[in-house]
Amino acid sequence: MKLLSFNELKTEKGVRYSRRRLNQLTALGTFPKPIKLNPGPQGHIAWIESEVDAHLERLAAARSE
Repeated sequence: MKLLSFNELKTEKGVRYSRRRLNQLTALGTFPKPIKLNPGPQGHIAWIESEVDAHLERLAAARSE
């Protein structure tokens, strides 16, 4: 399993949302939830690459419908 940092979401996947917008989309259930790597409010988070890929594939499929 590969994990993606916030910066890797931008550079590797082209996801250009701000941290605030990602939090909003996650709360709405329209973007994959990150996992916490460290406990506490300032803990590091990362996204599972396969979940992000699946999400982007669903967006691409919806576009072509």
